[in-house]
Amino acid sequence: MNVNLGPVFDQFVADLVDTGYYQSQSEVLREGLRLLKEREDLKRMRLSDLRQAIVAGARQADRGEFVDGPKTLASIRRRGTNRQTSSR
Repeated sequence: MNVNLGPVFDQFVADLVDTGYYQSQSEVLREGLRLLKEREDLKRMRLSDLRQAIVAGARQADRGEFVDGPKTLASIRRRGTNRQTSSR
């Protein structure tokens, strides 16, 4: 596979190899791809967790087990405003 990274990334990869931490350009790119895969896997897991939480919340709402949204949101906003004011 041939990949054109462009001058900025070419130099970045070369600089990393020059540090001695990586033995080759391929090693740098494999590490970068491993990190990208890890990030994408984490995003998929978080999205799956969020979807499960939404389903659980919808089921709770269907059973009448929910908090009055507007009152709760107003309370959260007040707390956030109070934190901003106190941190200044």
